[in-house]
Amino acid sequence: MHFLEFEKPIAELESKIEELRHLADGGDLNIADEVKKLQDKVDKLLRATYAKLTPAQKVQVARHPNRPHCLDYVQALITDFTPLAGDRLFGEDRAVIGGLGRFRGRSVVVIGQEKGNDTETRVKHNFGMAKPEGYRKAQRLMAMADRFNLPVISLVDTAGAFPGVSAEERGQAEAIAKSIESCLRLNVPMVSTIIGEGGSGGAIAIAAADRVLMLEHSIYSVISPEGCASILWRSAANAADAAQALRLTAQDLKELAVIDRVVMEPIGGAHRRREETISALGNAIEDALEGLRGQDGATLRQNRRQKFLDMGQKGLG
Repeated sequence: MHFLEFEKPIAELESKIEELRHLADGGDLNIADEVKKLQDKVDKLLRATYAKLTPAQKVQVARHPNRPHCLDYVQALITDFTPLAGDRLFGEDRAVIGGLGRFRGRSVVVIGQEKGNDTETRVKHNFGMAKPEGYRKAQRLMAMADRFNLPVISLVDTAGAFPGVSAEERGQAEAIAKSIESCLRLNVPMVSTIIGEGGSGGAIAIAAADRVLMLEHSIYSVISPEGCASILWRSAANAADAAQALRLTAQDLKELAVIDRVVMEPIGGAHRRREETISALGNAIEDALEGLRGQDGATLRQNRRQKFLDMGQKGLG
C-alpha cells in the first residue's frame, strides 16, 4: 500500500499490525486481541482523517497510484468488451479507451481515459493525456452509439489533454471542441463519471453528459492546482491555496450544480477497497441510465444542452 503524506499516523499503525502478524506466523504467540485493538484504532483514525480532508488532500487521493483506473472499471463492469482503435484520420491514441460491450445486460458504448498502473503502462497510455486522435476516436464512437441507439458511458480520469507541440499541430483545441459538440448532439443517453482527476477541456470533452457522477474523493477543475498556482502566484508552492480556491471537490461541485451525484467511496478511499468502489459506481451508473430510459432523442438533446446552459445560473443562485 502506498501511503500519502497525511496518512503517516495510519501507516505507522498498519506497520505495527504487520509486524505483529509476522511474529505470530513464526511462533505460538496469540496476538489476535492486540491486532484487533490496533485495527480498531486504524479504522477510527481513517474515519477521522477522511472526514475532514482539505481540497489539497483530496487532490492527493484522486491521484493515488493504487486508485482503480478506467480499465479496472471496464474489466469489472463491462462484459463482452470489444475495444475499438483509431480515429480513421491519423492513428490510435492509447490514452483513450473505447469500445462496445454489455453493462449489466445492456449493450453500451464505453469511452474512458486510462492513466496506467506502473511505469510501462503509464508511458503506454501517456499518463491518460489524450492527443487529438484520442478525442476524434471518442467522436467516432459517439457517432456509432447514435447510429445503433446505444447508451454511452464515459469514465474520466486525466490531468488534462496532452500539451505537446505535436498535439497542437494536429488541432488539439478543435478536436476537444468537436468532442464536446458530439456529446451535446447525442440522441442517446450519456452518463459520465469522474473517477479520479477531471482536468480542463481534456475531461469535459467526454463529460458533457445527461448525468455527471463523481466519486467522493475525485476532483474536477478547469486547471490543475499546480497550473493555477503557477499563473496566479508564479509558484507551484501555492498549489494548496489554488486547490481551495478552485472549488474542485465533488462536494463543492454538487453544491454548484456542476455534477448530478456524488458516489460515496469506502472509508479510506477507493484505493483501499477497489471492488467495493467499482460495485458502488456500477450501481450509480445503472440508476442514472434507468432514470433516462424512455426519453426520445430530441428530449435528451434539449435537456442536456439546457443543463449546461443553466449551469452557471444555478451555481450562482
